[in-house]
Amino acid sequence: MIEFKLEGEFIPLIQLLKATGLVSSGGEAQTMVSAGLVKYNDEVDYRKRLKVKTGDVVVFGEHTIKVI
Repeated sequence: MIEFKLEGEFIPLIQLLKATGLVSSGGEAQTMVSAGLVKYNDEVDYRKRLKVKTGDVVVFGEHTIKVI
């Protein structure tokens, strides 16, 4: 599990995937979200500009990100 320390109120989902090193670019992150490969709090979410906040859990493939 990856624990990501949030500095601010939220981080856009695309930026979170880039910041954790799970994708190499914003374009790649957008493609993964559009393809339904990302789960947000146990549900597939297609919103690229989703605001991820403290306490949220994002799952991408075999990686789980907990926002703290």
